[in-house]
Order: sequence, then structure tokens, then C-alpha cells
Amino acid sequence: MKLVFASNNAHKLAEVRAIMPAGVDVLSLRDIGFVQEIDETGTTLEENSKIKANAVYHWLLDNGHLTLDGVFADDTGLEIDALNGKPGVYTARWYLSDEGAKEAKTELENFALNRAKALRELKNKTNRGCQFRTVITLIRGEKTLQVEGIVRGKIATEEYGEGGFGYDPIFIPEGYEKTFGELPAELKNTISHRARALAELVKVLHD
Repeated sequence: MKLVFASNNAHKLAEVRAIMPAGVDVLSLRDIGFVQEIDETGTTLEENSKIKANAVYHWLLDNGHLTLDGVFADDTGLEIDALNGKPGVYTARWYLSDEGAKEAKTELENFALNRAKALRELKNKTNRGCQFRTVITLIRGEKTLQVEGIVRGKIATEEYGEGGFGYDPIFIPEGYEKTFGELPAELKNTISHRARALAELVKVLHD
């Protein structure tokens, strides 16, 4: 089975390919020659996930890639309890909501600025509970469906670990004392929000 994952994010691709079962070949946008920018104009994770999947699916149809078995896209949000679910759909570039914030020059700087903002926002708050939520949209032929995965946890008081990416060094999953940045990738790939959403996706693929 060949599926296109609507992303070129190297971190996500590695995670998805590690989690997907044998027999499922995951192609990136670069693999299929898709170079267009997709405007994520949705106001929810569900909307943005569907926008990305739709854009790539219709491009595949227009370019004759009918031998592929489908397209899936994800959108992930960090939802912090004390901030009424923020940053949510704006998780990837949350730091830009600060007055006078300038665009990060690199992906690593983007990640660091987001983590710094999270720590600032929770500096004087005792409730540090939060969750990561991933929504995946799958399009196969005329069928479109969505699945989700959630992992509860809390925001640490400072950064720990150098593994993972994004908010991993400050996110402590429920039932653990270490952040995703400290935990082995193999373990993270069994308990993360994306892993749980992908597990639901795999169930659907075999229905």
C-alpha cells in the first residue's frame, strides 16, 4: 500500500514511517513532486488537516497519480488547560502572537521561541495540565474520514532533554516523570498523540 503523507517535515516523516506497519509505504510531498504552498486557513485542527489532504489529493488526480492508495494529512495542537486550550490550531508558530515578534530564521529557532513562550505564559500558574491532540484526515477514492489521538500531560518548569522536536523538551506525558525530549524515541512513538492517531488510522486502513 502506498500512501502520501501531506508533509515534508523531516521529524514528522521519520516518526510516521517508524510507526506505520510493514507493507505501508509512506511518501512525502517531495517524493511525489508536490511543491506548492498550502494555505492553512482553518480555525480548527480538523479544518486544517482536511485542507491539506484535499489540496494534495486533487493535485494527485490532476497529475495522474492514480496508482497511489490515498492521502493523509495531520494537524497537531498543544491545548493548555490554564490558557483555555491555547495555542491549539496556532501551535506551530505561537510565538508570533507576541507583540513585535519577528519571523524565526530556522526551524530550530521557531521551536525554541514557542517553548519559551509556553514557559512564560505558565510562569505563575499552578495548573500546568495540557494535552497534545493530533487530527488525521484520510482521503481514499470518494471516502474522507478523520481520526484523532490525544496524550495528556503537563508543561515542565524548564526544558529537559534534547530529543524529539517542537515542544518535546517541555512536555511531560501522563504517567512519566521525563519529557518527550528525554524519553527514547521508540517509547515516544508508542504513546504520543501522533502515534495514537496513526494507530486509529491503521485500523481504518484494514477495515
